Amino acid sequence: MESGAKILSNIAQKPYFVKDSFVLYHANCLDVLSQLPENSVDMVFADPPYNLSNGGFSVHAGRMVSVNKGDWDKSKGFKDDYEFHYKWLEACKRVLKPAGSLWVSGTYHSIYQCGHALQALGYHILNDISWFKPNASPNLSCRFFTASHETIIWARKDKKAKHTFNYDLMKNGQWPEDFLKKEGLQMRSVWSILTPRKSEKKFGKHPTQKPIDLLKRIVLASTKEGDVVLDPFTGSSTTGIAASAFKRKFIGIDMEKKYLDLSVKRHAEMEALIKELNKVYSKAPSKKQVEIIANKLTIKQTELFA
Repeated sequence: MESGAKILSNIAQKPYFVKDSFVLYHANCLDVLSQLPENSVDMVFADPPYNLSNGGFSVHAGRMVSVNKGDWDKSKGFKDDYEFHYKWLEACKRVLKPAGSLWVSGTYHSIYQCGHALQALGYHILNDISWFKPNASPNLSCRFFTASHETIIWARKDKKAKHTFNYDLMKNGQWPEDFLKKEGLQMRSVWSILTPRKSEKKFGKHPTQKPIDLLKRIVLASTKEGDVVLDPFTGSSTTGIAASAFKRKFIGIDMEKKYLDLSVKRHAEMEALIKELNKVYSKAPSKKQVEIIANKLTIKQTELFA
């Protein structure tokens, strides 16, 4: 991780995987975070367990499926769940730079606990984003409204610090995946983004995998090239794919090897596609050639790879 090597030098455990500025650890995030230097990370994206694996059912591809995702997603009761969120948010705050920011995603099962813990720890909340899922699964009970969004809280470490926000890109960039975003107008706090495409799960799937379009937007909104991005619950590392694609350094941590293995495969695919894109660019490509590769990457701001 070049200059980021200093950041990782105090971590006793060897990385599970390292390639350039993309580093994965097979560990409890609290163990790794406790060894990282204070004020060393520019941005954290966290998708912690929602604690909603309760024996219920949902619908996927027209079939009834269990909502249980694993023991890691089972609630241990309000007090223990809250303490868990408080501890990892506290650990993230220590490693964030004063102007660093944190994004945390959740449903009503977890996001209010996270919001309370954020405020108790002295974070300054900047926005709560409503991620609307146009293709959300229907509910089976027909006794309440169909859940079709997640809430993402964006907060900075220090209330008085000047956080990174790439306003012009958010306002004037091309965001064709979001029918709510009007060209040339300010980006609002409701984002319409589909759940992960089939191609994003070609190597296997994580039960709470986030779409690359969502993490692309978050990374581009709140970081600069060369910044260090950390995901304490990295899963299949959508955060890392977006960070690496746009020349940010990435540290991902997860307790499940099978998802880290997915991360490695996804990273290799992303690197191959970017290499292909750069090769095409070196030969003065046609618009059609660029469009074909951009569609493979599911990233439209192809000029950022030139």
